[in-house]
Amino acid sequence: MKTALITGGAQGIGRGIVQRLRADGWRVALFDLDPEAVAEMAGDDPDLLALTVDVADEDAVEDGFAQLRDWLEAEGLDLLVSNAGIANPETGPIEALSLSDWQRMLNSHLTGAFLMVRAAVPLLRRARGSIILMSSTRALQSEPETEAYAASKGALLALSHALAVSLGPDIRVNAVLPGWIETADYQKRASRSTPQHSEAEKAQHPVGRIGTPGDIAGLVAYLATDEAGFITGQRFVVDGGMSARMIYPA
Repeated sequence: MKTALITGGAQGIGRGIVQRLRADGWRVALFDLDPEAVAEMAGDDPDLLALTVDVADEDAVEDGFAQLRDWLEAEGLDLLVSNAGIANPETGPIEALSLSDWQRMLNSHLTGAFLMVRAAVPLLRRARGSIILMSSTRALQSEPETEAYAASKGALLALSHALAVSLGPDIRVNAVLPGWIETADYQKRASRSTPQHSEAEKAQHPVGRIGTPGDIAGLVAYLATDEAGFITGQRFVVDGGMSARMIYPA
């Protein structure tokens, strides 16, 4: 049975990935910062390990991996998805952006990915596994006042191709760049809601709808297969065609 570790796996895109991989028969571990969401995911499934871990905290990551290794029982790790992050990209005007807010964004996205990869590499080598770093279309295009988010997500693209060269041929590394993904119904119960979008918002996308965590999970599931064995160091935009559309002022 293949094994995976998903960070930010208790809610949103990460939750969708966990659900997809379990449905495909994988053993899945998840790390998430929200203990309430982790408790909801834990359940009584022996092939699902749910742990409360701050991926930007070196000691917490070490503790999480100690529990992960015990759960794996000498198995390797076939897949690491570094997905944990901050959902809100807006940090206000650059001249008012504090160093602590800047660092918080980089710690969550970039430092967290580094710590996870560093800890996971020995397990991944054992299984000749793969890594997926969750970036964003905001690494390629921006709205105002999102500098910290864009910088941290852009850095993940550079990290992904550097890792692909360093870790090959034993480990493949790719980046996924989600666009507008609706996660309202993939949250913990207390935060869950029914998504509502206007026809205009849907029509912005050439595919005619907003994305779902399942759209991202489908690509992740493929990239983790042997059929994707010749794919590494690449970035995959999943945005319903939004980045392909030319937009002019009305």
